[in-house]
Amino acid sequence: MSEPMISIRNLYKVFGGNPQGAMELVRQGMGKEELQATNGHVLGLKNINVDLMEGEITVIMGLSGSGKSTLVRHINRLIDPTDGQLLVQGQNVMDYDEDQLRDVRRKVMSMVFQHFALLPHRTVLQNTALAPVVRGEDKSAYEPEAKKWLERVGLAGYEESYPHQLSGGMKQRVGIARALTSNAPIMLMDEAFSALDPLIRTDMQDLLLELQVELNKTIVFISHDLDEALKLADHLVILKDGEVVQQGEPQHILLNPEDDYIVDFISDINRARVLRVRSIMEPLSGESGHAGEIQREDTLEQVIAQTGGESSGTYLVKHEGEPVGELKMSTLVRSLVPQKRSGQ
Repeated sequence: MSEPMISIRNLYKVFGGNPQGAMELVRQGMGKEELQATNGHVLGLKNINVDLMEGEITVIMGLSGSGKSTLVRHINRLIDPTDGQLLVQGQNVMDYDEDQLRDVRRKVMSMVFQHFALLPHRTVLQNTALAPVVRGEDKSAYEPEAKKWLERVGLAGYEESYPHQLSGGMKQRVGIARALTSNAPIMLMDEAFSALDPLIRTDMQDLLLELQVELNKTIVFISHDLDEALKLADHLVILKDGEVVQQGEPQHILLNPEDDYIVDFISDINRARVLRVRSIMEPLSGESGHAGEIQREDTLEQVIAQTGGESSGTYLVKHEGEPVGELKMSTLVRSLVPQKRSGQ
């Protein structure tokens, strides 16, 4: 079991002239709307408790105003909380002075921004090598590393180009190469792909997943797009009005929504494209006569295509060549029906 790379504990953020005074009202039970109406303060985050595990992609998502970007900016202390703890690699960064914080931002965390944040007067190679340049490292050491990551993201040959000569997708590839060249174990990605066209966005998601298999970074990815979140996340955190409504493994959340808000949130998702066999399969029964074999990581859409749309029969589930369970087609069909809101 991996250890948390980042632990967020009892985190609150109140915006306004007297946040500590407003916190007393929050502790007494005052909610976001009432606090703003009666006290003129905005409750940005309320009692956030999340573990971000080493080597996983944690997606923090919610609608506009839910607090997701505010939360990610607490992780590198671009924003300080009103109350709570933030542990990075077991150390409470709330105790850090400016020099220690600067060191964390340079060596432990890298950030990929929505609108690329490339320096227009620097070449692609110079933008990619920004972190080691700032750290004062020797050019002979960092330049080959920067070129390596530019090649890995498909930009070999563009080293001497300038940002204005690149498309949006190419600029974001530079952003990812820059984050990788920094060699930081943590990557913060704030709506990193949301400014891109749909096809380019899909390519970037695939690239991120491909790189993650190789690098095993701890990635915090902010998104408002549920399809993107379900594709990328090992751990999904859903925010509403600054609070965590539900968090966990994405497949589990889809099958076990704990709140009417979550039910509404996932109601339009293509469940067949997202749900996987492992989430709904049953233990081996010992019976023979299976209708066929399917793989544990297959999506239900892939199973439906393979079975020709048959709604009966039981299939043997395999993983790495070994039988690991069974899937009844009747179970698959039931899993495609979204849960109704309570009271409906």
